[in-house]
Amino acid sequence: MSQDLPPLNALRAFEASARLGSLSLAAAELHVTHGAISRQIRSLEEHLGFSLFSKEGRGLKLTDNGLRLRDVSSEVFTRLRSTCAELQQGQADAPFVLACPGSLLARWFIPRLDQLNRDLPQLRLHLSASEGELDPRRSGVDATLWYAEPPWPADMQVYELAAERIGPVLSPRYGRFAELHQASPATLLNEPLLHTLNRPQAWPSWAASNGLDASQLRLGQGFEHLYYLLEAAAAGLGVAIAPQQLVADDLSAGRLVAPWGFVQASARLALWVPARSLDKRAQLLAQWLRGQLRG
Repeated sequence: MSQDLPPLNALRAFEASARLGSLSLAAAELHVTHGAISRQIRSLEEHLGFSLFSKEGRGLKLTDNGLRLRDVSSEVFTRLRSTCAELQQGQADAPFVLACPGSLLARWFIPRLDQLNRDLPQLRLHLSASEGELDPRRSGVDATLWYAEPPWPADMQVYELAAERIGPVLSPRYGRFAELHQASPATLLNEPLLHTLNRPQAWPSWAASNGLDASQLRLGQGFEHLYYLLEAAAAGLGVAIAPQQLVADDLSAGRLVAPWGFVQASARLALWVPARSLDKRAQLLAQWLRGQLRG
């Protein structure tokens, strides 16, 4: 006699038939045909080496072995259904932990957080901010929103949201605003430029896109984080380089001006979700983010 467990589908077919007292009702519950249920039960009887049902008129009657297996299988499947339901409910009740850079959180996400909570109340979002190197694979994080460059790793589900566009911005409060805001991009080669230490490629990338010699750039005051860089620009301390998404609200409010527009960079703003823990809430969040970015 085989010591292996019978196939799960065969056990499910038997459990439903024994519980409902009908192959037809079992077939309807499991969304299969009457013939499929019959074949599964026959397969189970062959695997076990004994009969589970006996004919009684037009109906079926459980054998003694069938009665024993019915009681055990019903208990097991009931516990499985209950446990799966509890696990699913627990996941639905747990907050969705989103990691993102602090500058993106402060300048773009938080102003839209109230709208997100209204649109996706089931998300129960918990935000985890960092200006250091983010690790989208770390435990305790459901998704990571950040700028990164393709190709994407195979162990992550990456929802591309928008191409990164970067450009110089300055405040009307800046002392040289009147001279600069109608000047050509080449004028910035003579300007001490505000920059971030963790994105040294930003100004050279912008210069190359405008046909300028990046070696002629003059870097002025540096800042550790993009958030502080943009606050310095808004305070009138100089010309900064920034992703368009992160200064969109400042441009609309007139705190900053982008006289030279924006150029596309190689990075993408994307939502990264570990493939090991795909969550339908991540897809809902990605759709919502795309809608906000298009707006």
